[in-house]
Amino acid sequence: MDNERDKSVAAEALEAEVAENVESTEGLAAKQEEDDPLATLQSELEKAQAQAAEYLDGWQRARAEFANLKKRVEAEREEIRSRSNEELLLKILPVVDDFERAFQELPPEMEDTAWMNGITMIMKKLQKLLESENVAPLEAAGKPFDPQWHQAMMQEETEDYPDGICIEEIQRGYRLGDRVLRPALVKVACNSGS
Repeated sequence: MDNERDKSVAAEALEAEVAENVESTEGLAAKQEEDDPLATLQSELEKAQAQAAEYLDGWQRARAEFANLKKRVEAEREEIRSRSNEELLLKILPVVDDFERAFQELPPEMEDTAWMNGITMIMKKLQKLLESENVAPLEAAGKPFDPQWHQAMMQEETEDYPDGICIEEIQRGYRLGDRVLRPALVKVACNSGS
């Protein structure tokens, strides 16, 4: 039995020595890590790189959001400018209409007077102003009626024109770019057989 006890004591002593060696090795590894500036710097570098990547991602998102906001604000500004220009142009068109009516009723003896030349210059300036804002008159007389561009004020039975043709322009229409600024007021032909 002593033999077994000696073996047991020897086994316990061996286990204690192994445990002591394991603790010593772990402590040594921890101490080496603390004492090893390269490992410490590597760890800090990895943390800094992760944080830098996070900041970069946030910055890129903020930059994209700002660019989108800038585009949206610019589009809204352009829309407001376009609407305000449109309102002003609609107020100018009746003045142009009055000038055109006055020129249609102009007596021949007044055509070459200095006063009339001044009025003609004013009319040309108004037309250039409209052109500079991309405003152009709509063609109506002799064209098929198109509700997008024309507004029918009356119909006239006639055999001289096919059905649905604008036979007279009552008030000139204008477009602003590709949109209708003011539709042309027209008289539309209709055949008596319709």
